[in-house]
Amino acid sequence: MTSRYIVVGPHSADSAALIVDELSAALSQRGTLTRLDAFAGTDAATAYSQRLDALKGALETVRAATTDAVLIEGASEVSARSFDTDGWNYDLAASTQSGVVLTFDVEGVSPELVSAEIEVAIARAQSHHATVVAVILPRQAADQVSASVPVFTTAMSEADVDALLALPVPTITTPLSFQAGLIDRARSNRQRIVLPEPDDDRVLMAAAEVLSSGIADIIFVGEDEAVASRARELGIDVSAATVVSVNDPAYVEKYAQEFARLRAKKGVTVEQAREKITDVSYFATMMVHMGDADGMVSGAAHTTAHTIVPSFQIIKTAPGVSIVSSVFLMLLKDRVWVFGDCAVNPNPTPEQLADIAISSAKTAAQFGLDPKVAMLSYSTGASGSGPDVDAVVEATRIVREKAPDLAVEGPIQFDAAVDEAVASKKLPGSAVAGHANVFIFPSLSAGNIGYKAVQRSANAVAVGPALQGLNKPVNDLSRGALVEDIVNTIAMTAVQSQG
Repeated sequence: MTSRYIVVGPHSADSAALIVDELSAALSQRGTLTRLDAFAGTDAATAYSQRLDALKGALETVRAATTDAVLIEGASEVSARSFDTDGWNYDLAASTQSGVVLTFDVEGVSPELVSAEIEVAIARAQSHHATVVAVILPRQAADQVSASVPVFTTAMSEADVDALLALPVPTITTPLSFQAGLIDRARSNRQRIVLPEPDDDRVLMAAAEVLSSGIADIIFVGEDEAVASRARELGIDVSAATVVSVNDPAYVEKYAQEFARLRAKKGVTVEQAREKITDVSYFATMMVHMGDADGMVSGAAHTTAHTIVPSFQIIKTAPGVSIVSSVFLMLLKDRVWVFGDCAVNPNPTPEQLADIAISSAKTAAQFGLDPKVAMLSYSTGASGSGPDVDAVVEATRIVREKAPDLAVEGPIQFDAAVDEAVASKKLPGSAVAGHANVFIFPSLSAGNIGYKAVQRSANAVAVGPALQGLNKPVNDLSRGALVEDIVNTIAMTAVQSQG
């Protein structure tokens, strides 16, 4: 596992440079080391004018280093006087899960003032969701200051270096770090994702980014010349994609025969099947079903029903799953939550609600979370009653029966699910209350309102909806999806298909 550190010297660039040199020498003796500056993968001008894009570039450069340790020299003051240099350093630290090492110019400064400066810097880093792991100061100052984190002296001993390396690594997940991890996982085992909407410019631009980044292999359902012509007009390169026509004889007959077989009990003939699969959604879904693609992403230009109904008819549910449902991955500033069901089932029964909870927990685990499931209600524990509460009580009982090892609590109110102080009063002793990361809403109305409220009020990134419970992954886009949303959904679908 790679350990990452960034040395930040608030208004102390010379001190920071000296500490970076010292740490580089020490860490190089312990294993392989990559040394970077905080603008690696970008530059100060881009960071000033296009901060988010620049941060993504720096993040990718840092994450690409797989040495035993990565040491980043924090940015010092830049020519743009309004640029928040320390803010950039802390944002980079949070997004790369790098421990912040602080240092200060202490000449002529009292120990009390240095101690105060340390705590101010720690608070500032925390406001950016970065973690200060240590402070390094000259010996005389180090012996006199007080700090809420370990303080080491310059000319660190071997024991000091060991102690630094043994400190807990930051674990906060930011939206950028989650998306970067998602893309890394997709790249690690490239999947073939079929996109049946190449006539939408957003889909083409997203596909170009996916291909250039090596996230997945792309298959378009469309006409080769039309795709190539529009790509040229947009100035993008999708030449690495495969383009398949719904009239391609290599696919039409086998898809028609298989669709007729699947729908024989509904009276579908081969002739009717041939006509049906000329619909791009049906054709793309058949590609996934027949193993010619690993997953499908659609919905930028089609309704949700047009996208997912074919999957109900063709791909069908996975063994042991009674219902197809959906989740949104809610990327907050310092954590990831899973919300379900927010897009498919209007009024699930207790049995269906239990299956949604179990499927959502599996999805959460697939994306790196340790699921702690909150079965949401307007009541916590035995504090309330009524048919809606009773339904959640029964759903929770079924979850515990079907998945006895799953951490689940219900009924529980949202505040008790996420706030430790509230949880200690409303549901003391619960392993989930105050720590939930998978939230199961009692209805589609509640789920849809809930995810949009969090998305807008907390400025969260909502990735999804991710469909769950199908034999193979098919995911629906919002018709208002941005290019970034489509890239994320393709990466998410690729990871689902790996599992």
